Amino acid sequence: MATSKRPSDADSPDISDDAGDDRPTSFGVHKPVDHLVISFPGAPDAAQARAALSAHGIADEDLHAIDDREMVELVERDLKRASPLAAIGQEINLLRSHGELAGRGYHFLVVKAKNDEQAREIAEIARRNRAERAQYYGHFIIEEMLEPEGGRPQVAESPHRGLDTHPKPPLPR
Repeated sequence: MATSKRPSDADSPDISDDAGDDRPTSFGVHKPVDHLVISFPGAPDAAQARAALSAHGIADEDLHAIDDREMVELVERDLKRASPLAAIGQEINLLRSHGELAGRGYHFLVVKAKNDEQAREIAEIARRNRAERAQYYGHFIIEEMLEPEGGRPQVAESPHRGLDTHPKPPLPR
């Protein structure tokens, strides 16, 4: 869930070693405050959403695409360096959820939001472009911006049970 760019590839996050990693963290886990992390079933959906967000006026430097392979690498690295304190909140559960989705071929956009209203607009544009999940990272809470689709049960959250938006195959459309 990187928010920086490689000089050679503007659409890829910087997956450097830990020493060169300048991503903001909470207890060793990446926490992109004031950003939405949005997951899509495939690359075409993420690309379409990115184009729609650009057309809506989101600046290119505030839009970061992460493909499935890159997300798996980022998740593995963050899990290795996570503090046990990270398990108190939902950061570890979200990290694992992103890793599971990436393992299923999901692609991600990390999008900076100026405020709550813009975060809602971004989430709505993402939903219209087949996003399945969108989390808005605040300083103290992580807000799920997309309601679970009908027919999917919600469960109580805990570090052992995970999030109620745990990865599932997409519902038939």
